[in-house]
Amino acid sequence: MSPVIAEPIPSTPLKLSTRLVYELGDPGSTLRATTDRFGPAVLINAGGEVDACNERTWRQLVSEAATVVIAPGPFIVDVTGLDFMGCCAFAALADEARRCRERGVELRLVSHEPIVTRIVDACGLNRALPIYPTVDSALGAAARW
Repeated sequence: MSPVIAEPIPSTPLKLSTRLVYELGDPGSTLRATTDRFGPAVLINAGGEVDACNERTWRQLVSEAATVVIAPGPFIVDVTGLDFMGCCAFAALADEARRCRERGVELRLVSHEPIVTRIVDACGLNRALPIYPTVDSALGAAARW
């Protein structure tokens, strides 16, 4: 009997609102991001910085991407490319995680930076924002509730 080889799920880019694409593409923006769908799951790859200057854009990005996740998801936010995450970035993720849970979707954070884990733990957000070391591990994990 030959082994079964799983085929990777192809990704397709998400279409974001014109306003959000404009804000992310602004040469002065310190936030960069791509969004992709993997079957029912959605992935944000974020880079640059999230701070008070672009909090509205970050919230809009997270919100728009989350709305197209098909339950049970997951909704994955990869922050390994971020150089800085202000408190507002974590607050926006926690808010969206709550809305996702109400729809039967789990928001999963991807980071290998110890500071991200320490902040999530210190804020008591470790149940709302489970952290995975890679996108593949976040995609492959079973729901935690």
